[in-house]
Amino acid sequence: VTWCKNLMSVHVDDRFSQCTCKVDMKPWLFWKKKGCKGFEMSGRNVNVFWDLSSAKYGSSPEPLEGFFVAVVSNQEVVLLLGDLCEEACCTTLAKTLSTETVLISRREHIFGRRLFSTKAKFGEGGRTHEIEIECQTGILKEPCLCVWIDKQTVVEVKRLMWKFRGNQTIVVDGFPVELFWDVHNWLFNPNNAHAVFMF
Repeated sequence: VTWCKNLMSVHVDDRFSQCTCKVDMKPWLFWKKKGCKGFEMSGRNVNVFWDLSSAKYGSSPEPLEGFFVAVVSNQEVVLLLGDLCEEACCTTLAKTLSTETVLISRREHIFGRRLFSTKAKFGEGGRTHEIEIECQTGILKEPCLCVWIDKQTVVEVKRLMWKFRGNQTIVVDGFPVELFWDVHNWLFNPNNAHAVFMF
């Protein structure tokens, strides 16, 4: 699932084919904030249901609460995002997931080079943490990378020109979390200026 300022995209693939369901998120009053789109994939019907009518947003295009996005295949919910689980099950008329779900990874594309901030949970049932990443690349100073979680410094990488890729284990809510970074393009390739951070 990809969230953009004016688009939500659900990309589904298997080893035989791939399909993308795109939902335009319009800023005007009469935009239909809930609905369903279906497609066929490898001989199976796949439906994407969404309800963003009461969604609340923070600084990112991904809703924080009051929404659901559900992917249904063979009358079973195979992906469910959001906090309106009961509404999703009523809307889809499908069987719920038989196993507990776990977020495996999350990726955000950031445009800019200096400071980035987001909110994320590091485990099911965990609290939401504020994450800030700053890459100081001033001409007068040696470049430095700092990562804060809830206003506390968890990583400070000095001599970034030599350590532009790396990883470090941090502890969040008593659990180890591995942080990976790659800021090579920020430092050495200004025309292709993107960086990668994974938790």
